[in-house]
Amino acid sequence: VQLQASGGGLVQAGGSLRLSCVGSGRTFRFYAIGWYRQAPGKQREQVASVSVSGSTKYVDSVKGRFTISRDNAQNTVYLQMNSLKPEDTAVYYCNAVIVGGTDEYWGQGTLVTVSS
Repeated sequence: VQLQASGGGLVQAGGSLRLSCVGSGRTFRFYAIGWYRQAPGKQREQVASVSVSGSTKYVDSVKGRFTISRDNAQNTVYLQMNSLKPEDTAVYYCNAVIVGGTDEYWGQGTLVTVSS
């Protein structure tokens, strides 16, 4: 599966952005999808994930502010980001891992910059 991430940009603190991750192929629904981010000088971290059944997980720093969702009919996973903070500034990547297997794919990054 190929992944295309989009939706990044420049926003002021307190603002919102919605990231999209569009996957190719008819097997997208069999992949768990995660959003990761990597800030300059820091390791990549998983921000949120959604399973094939729709269950979600979040890193503590974004709980209550970010919402991940998937639309399998559109082969798309969204990351709605509200109440953005300067520390959310990073390149955001989407990742797909097939259920029960080892196939894993990454999309290209999309840059999110939050100004104070």
